[in-house]
Amino acid sequence: MSRAFYACLAKPVTPERGFKTAEFEGRVLRAQAAMRSAGLDAMFFTTEPEIRYFTGYLTRFWESPSRPWFLVLPQSGKPVAVIPSIGAALMSKTWITDIRTWSSPDLEDDGLSLLASTIKDRVSKAGRIAVPSGHETHLRMPLSDFERLKAALPLYEFASDQGIMRSLRMVKSEAEIAKIKTACEIAGRAFDRVPEIAQQGRPLDAVFRGFQSLCLQEGADWVPYLAGGHGPLGYEDVISPAGPELLQPGDALMLDTGLIHDGYFCDFDRNFVAGKPAPELSAAWERLLEAVEAGKEAAMPGKTTADVFHAMDKIVTGGKGTGDAGRLGHGLGMQLTEWPSLIAADQTILQEGMVLTLEPGIAIPGGGLLVHEDDFVIREAGPEQLSPLASLSLPRLD
Repeated sequence: MSRAFYACLAKPVTPERGFKTAEFEGRVLRAQAAMRSAGLDAMFFTTEPEIRYFTGYLTRFWESPSRPWFLVLPQSGKPVAVIPSIGAALMSKTWITDIRTWSSPDLEDDGLSLLASTIKDRVSKAGRIAVPSGHETHLRMPLSDFERLKAALPLYEFASDQGIMRSLRMVKSEAEIAKIKTACEIAGRAFDRVPEIAQQGRPLDAVFRGFQSLCLQEGADWVPYLAGGHGPLGYEDVISPAGPELLQPGDALMLDTGLIHDGYFCDFDRNFVAGKPAPELSAAWERLLEAVEAGKEAAMPGKTTADVFHAMDKIVTGGKGTGDAGRLGHGLGMQLTEWPSLIAADQTILQEGMVLTLEPGIAIPGGGLLVHEDDFVIREAGPEQLSPLASLSLPRLD
């Protein structure tokens, strides 16, 4: 066999893009069953994750705030897209067949009359229309337009979705989990190549740009999130952008990435050390790995996110429950952070198919922070790790 043949075998297999129609049909049927139980006649969506969840409509055009986008999901039948005409061609490539458009931006009527007529067409008079209204939700349309919509539909009641969308999105299908795992594998390959772009004396902003390039080379569609830090005994925070400061001998370096593959995020970090680590740094790293193991043992179906928090917090703070981050992990999927939050007050019951990050952090006496994060899916026998295994000792950069 030729070298080219073996080189081809070594390349990662390109996963199938998108979902089969049955994936969306199942989501719609589960939502409609929940709507009937809650006495809701339709659901109304304005935000990218919810619209994509039911349609598969994937575009970066959401970065522009100029145009509103709407989706109406009646209690029976398929969703109806009410969108600016610039998006019609792409939406027609999804499984959605009822696509109603207007020319936007329109300063007088930016889709409101079309949206109101669509609701009247698909929802019986005096119907109850649900809007996601809880924690981690927002309304992506001008508030004045929402008031005008309600005034145009005086017989309809706009109400909370009672957490239906949160419940639906929190438990992932195997097809969704596969996309998250692929995103994790891409990031893992990029992390393996960090020594190519991070050396002592290199500016941190150059390291950040180099790492984003590695992610793209390894198969990321884009890299919406990258943060990190560095310092001799940890770092000040975990959300700062990079500056021109140089990586010094003995510095810890952390890169935390949320890259996207086919609309789904990974979210995990990796820590490195420039040269020989200080004993305090190595000791903190060992405790972080111990905390993650404790979190994994607690992350069983039927347990709560609070149980997982307490298991990790006992290792990193002795059970004090303190820390500037506010939580020790979160849900993951179409968004970088999703419900639930791993905090003491969150009593969300873990279910098979939930994807979580475990993200303990530890304060180093006389220094800064050290944070470690990995991604897992809840299984009956215990959590399955989606991100590659972290090194038992801090990887060294020359």
